Amino acid sequence: MPRHHEQDPEKDNGERWLLTYSDLITLLMVFFVVLYSMSQIDANKFKAVADSLSKALGGGTPAKMDIATNPSGPSLFEKGNPQSKATQPGTTNNKDNTANTNSAANGSQGNTDTENMTIEGIKSKLDKFAADNGIQAKLVSSIEERGLVISIQDTLLFESGSADVTPRAREILDKVITVLAPTPNYIKIEGHTDNLPINTARFPSNWELSVLRATNVLQIMAGPNKISYDRLSATGYGEYRPVASNDSEAGRAKNRRVDLVILRSKYDLTEPGSSSASASSKTQ
Repeated sequence: MPRHHEQDPEKDNGERWLLTYSDLITLLMVFFVVLYSMSQIDANKFKAVADSLSKALGGGTPAKMDIATNPSGPSLFEKGNPQSKATQPGTTNNKDNTANTNSAANGSQGNTDTENMTIEGIKSKLDKFAADNGIQAKLVSSIEERGLVISIQDTLLFESGSADVTPRAREILDKVITVLAPTPNYIKIEGHTDNLPINTARFPSNWELSVLRATNVLQIMAGPNKISYDRLSATGYGEYRPVASNDSEAGRAKNRRVDLVILRSKYDLTEPGSSSASASSKTQ
């Protein structure tokens, strides 16, 4: 009879436990990744790690990475209704706050509109005064970003090469003062010259001439029943802020001028000693 061989029992695979172990490790890794994604990330530490990895892997300078303020997104552990919108710092969700914000914005816009109307009104009065007196070519006003600029040519104010204001110029300035005095804005008085050199005992250069001309105009405009001293300032630019080419006599005539600049109120912060500048410095 043929001999039957009994089959050996299937041997246990001693490495099957590795499959279970690897599955467990994978699940643990996923679990910790989920926990990490729900946690709050320190942006500074995250950037430091990213820079270190960039240096180690790339060997160069760290790549610039933009990190959001809250890179982890909304936390799942926040209390309250998850469907409600998060309130940002410094804001509220009530309608009253929205109304107050809109009112403030409308108030600011209203103040700007009022100031623009005031500037346009001053310009209209000065333009009419110049036209009535036949000096519209020598007293020119223009509206710029910084405010209303009133340019007065030097021949309307001074003798050639002099910084002394003429009697006729005093009458003109008195008319200008009556228009500017009611406004609360700061006023800058700027002296300008052409590029022709001057070298006298009194004026070694155009710098001195432009500064003294601006200062003498300021002295006439400031005082009781005129314009308050703290609203005025004088400066001289010499030949270095021309409005026309100095290659012709007509251009040089335009450059020899004194500008009266009525600053818009938004530039109060740039004026030393102003209440707005003081309040801004305290908040810094």
